[in-house]
Amino acid sequence: MAIRKFKEKHPDLFEFIMFNIMSNVATITNFIVLWIGTGLLFASLSEINFHWFIFNYSATEGGLAGFLSFLLAYVCAQIVNFIVQRKFVFSATVDIKKVLPWYILTVTVAGILSVWLPPYMIKLTQPFLHGFAPTFANIVNIVLQVVINYPMMKFKIMKKE
Repeated sequence: MAIRKFKEKHPDLFEFIMFNIMSNVATITNFIVLWIGTGLLFASLSEINFHWFIFNYSATEGGLAGFLSFLLAYVCAQIVNFIVQRKFVFSATVDIKKVLPWYILTVTVAGILSVWLPPYMIKLTQPFLHGFAPTFANIVNIVLQVVINYPMMKFKIMKKE
């Protein structure tokens, strides 16, 4: 079978491709939770400006609803991602208690960036992307998460013992 031969010949590339394919499970989770958050769960909070620490979500960038929706979407996606990557991509058998702090640290750093960045991306792209600007901001977040998460998962979190 061609896939098996490719995997044997290019194991690292195959793993990276699988990481990205399986990340789509987390991506789908992320978008669904984002849309449910902004459209239903937190919709009544969209007109409330939210400014705390480095996070600045004015009402035009989604307000408190946007902040809470991006945060909830990120957390849900990372839970799903850990499970999927551990089982299907890395076939990791490492003790979860040993690697969970590293995963939490990794997703916290990526998460802070992912919750901080959207209002700036929305403000920058809204004039020409209009209602698609929050979705575009989420796409940027997902790419940023791959750049941070894959190396950490491969070399530290899901490393074979």
